[in-house]
Amino acid sequence: MKICPVSMSPVAPQFKAASETARFGLIALATDLTSEGDLYRQLPNEAASFHVTRVAFENPTTLENLRKMSPRLTAAAALLAPLQPLRAICFSCTAASVVIGESEVRAAIQKTAGKVPVVTPASASLAAFVTLGAQRIAVLTPYTLATSKPMAAYFARHEVDVTRFECLGLDDDRNMALVSRQTIFDAAIAADTPEAQALFLSCTSLPAIGVIADIERRVGKPVVTSNQASAWAMARLGGFTDHRPARYGRLFEHALPAHTFGEAA
Repeated sequence: MKICPVSMSPVAPQFKAASETARFGLIALATDLTSEGDLYRQLPNEAASFHVTRVAFENPTTLENLRKMSPRLTAAAALLAPLQPLRAICFSCTAASVVIGESEVRAAIQKTAGKVPVVTPASASLAAFVTLGAQRIAVLTPYTLATSKPMAAYFARHEVDVTRFECLGLDDDRNMALVSRQTIFDAAIAADTPEAQALFLSCTSLPAIGVIADIERRVGKPVVTSNQASAWAMARLGGFTDHRPARYGRLFEHALPAHTFGEAA
């Protein structure tokens, strides 16, 4: 059979402006089954794009295993560097950002990714409480007691009063991703207290965004989750100031506090 010759097209390529798409980086755990889909669902898909890389993680979700990710973040962020400019990079692990420390996480990522704003679920949640005016919160995590305790200390350091803190006792984030909607709803209601001004559902593996509106209707107060807070922060950093998806809670009605995530000068 004769081979057809290849020739140049007479059509000259034209390109849209790079600024038409807000690009974000996402560093997810190798075992994460939830956060990537959650972030996509909460951002305006026609104008935003997530570029995902993974960082090695070994279950169980212990403090030791969480800390092991710290030196791996720089290499993971390096895989996102060719995609600059990025509006922000999210390290999608609440417990690890608390255990490693947000300044260390930011430094490790910016070492290869440059001075891009770095969002962690923990820092995004703190920003959410500020903008919501919530100084007293109730907390639910899927973690074990040992993994939950550093988060209680984290909120205390940041002068957030926790009125009740409950956990489900799971030590594998792949199982956390399989917790049912009814379990999340029931456990959130059980963790709430009359004194709490907001309810926080921690963990990027926990599939909680789909029950935010239901819980808010039941408790009559804002509900903040790890993936919701991260998506809200990323949307605002990306310039989507009017992006207010009602199904994902009251938080999206609010602006982001200024200079929260180490924005580039």
